[in-house]
Amino acid sequence: MKPTAQTAHPHTRADLVHIATQAMIERGLEPEFSNQVKQQLESISGLGHESGPDIRDLTQLLWCSIDNDDSLDLDQLTACEALPKGAVRLWVAIADVDALVRKGSAIDRHAHINTTSVYTSARIFPMLPERLSTDLTSLNEGQDRLALVTEMVFDADGALSGSTVYRAVVRNQAKLAYDAVSAWIEGAGELPAPAAKVKGMDAQLHTQDDLAQRLRARRRTAGALEFETFQPRAVFDGEQVVDIRQQLQNRGRQLIEEVMIATNGCTARYLSHHGGASLRRVVRSPERWLRIVAVAKEYGEALPTEPDAKALEAFLARRRRADPLRFPDLSLVIVKLMGRGEYVAEIPGAEPIGHFGLAVQDYTHSTAPNRRYPDLITSRLLKAALAHQPHPYSNAELGQLAEHCTRQEDAAQKVERRMRKSDAALLLESRLGEFFDAVVTGATLQGIWVRVFTPPAEGKLVSNGANLGVGDKVRVKLIAANVERGFIDFELAG
Repeated sequence: MKPTAQTAHPHTRADLVHIATQAMIERGLEPEFSNQVKQQLESISGLGHESGPDIRDLTQLLWCSIDNDDSLDLDQLTACEALPKGAVRLWVAIADVDALVRKGSAIDRHAHINTTSVYTSARIFPMLPERLSTDLTSLNEGQDRLALVTEMVFDADGALSGSTVYRAVVRNQAKLAYDAVSAWIEGAGELPAPAAKVKGMDAQLHTQDDLAQRLRARRRTAGALEFETFQPRAVFDGEQVVDIRQQLQNRGRQLIEEVMIATNGCTARYLSHHGGASLRRVVRSPERWLRIVAVAKEYGEALPTEPDAKALEAFLARRRRADPLRFPDLSLVIVKLMGRGEYVAEIPGAEPIGHFGLAVQDYTHSTAPNRRYPDLITSRLLKAALAHQPHPYSNAELGQLAEHCTRQEDAAQKVERRMRKSDAALLLESRLGEFFDAVVTGATLQGIWVRVFTPPAEGKLVSNGANLGVGDKVRVKLIAANVERGFIDFELAG
């Protein structure tokens, strides 16, 4: 008898939502908004309205947003102007979320608890109510919005020659998506329709892409590390998971990544120059560097005995070219050995810790205030500095916030990783007994883990694989898939 859809897929999207909600609670995160938040939301009648000589009108610039296909919480816009001798003026506008979400309000207190939006395939748990994050504080197409603008000028070689920060009103002229923009840039697709409707937007995108690639090349030369991590996303058809796809890096994502890194650096330096403490995003010089050296030695390569970002990036680049199939697994090993990113309160006059992975000294998170609480904090710091008003947070308060945001970010990432496992288990639960090509991704005393290629999913090898090592290709048989626990088990074929 042929299995019915119900017996083939006993679990649905609703089960994933329940599992995700429980995972949020177990990690100390709030999956739902309180009654106080809902009451405050009802009291908000419309957009944040402010005016004055310090708020510029930049609505006529050719602003656009570039984000995921399904993103509705638009935090940033970009616009540019080509200058003589190959220089470029770049504007980056960041949503002024603080205009409606004041420090200490009920909505702010909820955002403080979670500190980030949590993205799972079945349900998004937004940091802010969707009426704000996808409407009133989102830089939506065709709508005037308050923003914090960083204006930067880059030389022909991509060196920053000057920057400033100010408040403005902006208007998104074209809502675009990474993949469509990337396909057009690479000559594999048409100019996206929203861009085609705006005269001059094609030239804007070409100029921004060219600048981004120059910025990227400069960072790589300085030792910025480029990883390729395993972050699959489930694809739904109604209530069922029908596929899992790996999110690929492309020119559209690189464009936004580079200009946001530049913006975050300018924001950090602006706050530093104005004498106040700031919330920095750092990745420390790896304490387990000698373990990284040992990993490189396994590939026949020698790294210096002291942390050296340029040498590490050169090693990673060679491994990517030599073995792209296994590069995501090497990336994960190096990322774990480097240590996680964290938030710290940086006091004026202190030596910057810097961001080892990005090869920059001055760095903060400022470009996603609808999605990350540290960015909302930084927005408040910037607005106070611009208005010459007292610092909105004490040094002690910033220190506590840094620790809290780091801890809650870690919790959110654990929820997201947990749900990727359940997504894969749901897709595979109807395919027990099938065979897959795989690669060994982990071999420890606790067991051996493998990643199958199609669909991209990871699981444990429960049969004897004592002679296997990381990177070995194997043929495996799926023998179990537990959606509730996110467990997938394989055995060696044959």
